[in-house]
Amino acid sequence: MVVQVQEGLGQLIAAGPKVLVATAVSAERQAVAAASSGTAHEIRLPGATLHRLGGCDLLAAGVGPALAAASVSAALTAAALEGTPYDLVVCAGIAGGFQPGAPVGSLVVADDIVAADLGAEAPEGFLPVTELGFGTVSHRPPESLVREIAAAIGGRVGTVLTVSTVTGSAARAAELRARHPRALAEAMEGFGVAEAAGAHSVPVLEIRAVSNPVGPRDRAAWRVGDALAALTEAFGKLGPLLESWNPHERTH
Repeated sequence: MVVQVQEGLGQLIAAGPKVLVATAVSAERQAVAAASSGTAHEIRLPGATLHRLGGCDLLAAGVGPALAAASVSAALTAAALEGTPYDLVVCAGIAGGFQPGAPVGSLVVADDIVAADLGAEAPEGFLPVTELGFGTVSHRPPESLVREIAAAIGGRVGTVLTVSTVTGSAARAAELRARHPRALAEAMEGFGVAEAAGAHSVPVLEIRAVSNPVGPRDRAAWRVGDALAALTEAFGKLGPLLESWNPHERTH
């Protein structure tokens, strides 16, 4: 099985579109890299350090939407200035899963990347920033690619929320689900990565492996190792799909 995983990512990095995979931390980046038998070489940029595996660049972009957006933007800008722009940005890593839709160990592919806490509190409840007349709170990845990737990796398709404060109570989990009934997972970087990709007109995906339930903070219930292993296996299956994907078909 390990051989199949390595061959899968080997196909991803040998051909097809130029891909930037952004994780929050190095452990997630290493989990993605583990799907390849190749050796990455480091490329230092102003504001970002890439680990290049063929046509796939891996970036530990930092925790939270602001730092992730800044790091990904630096990588996208450098590639554009070199005349070798990226065709696709993938935000990847572990996440909390809303139960029972996304159990621990499962994979989630976002069909909607949503900033869940960007807005204002009001007497009637939370108001997203769009209702204040500003910006956006949602990025939708290419539908056909989402479906194909979910089928390839056995992932569940739904909304992935981006939060700046990780949920730590049942009440907060219930509030988020009430506002976002299709939410399957929450993490801290997806919307920032999507904002950077959108500014460069590059399609974006978000793939998450569930390490813990969303709700009361219980470190004993976390399965980080299992989630990282699931992430490695998922990326091992993406090679043939991305190799055949036409980056010029950027319909949403």
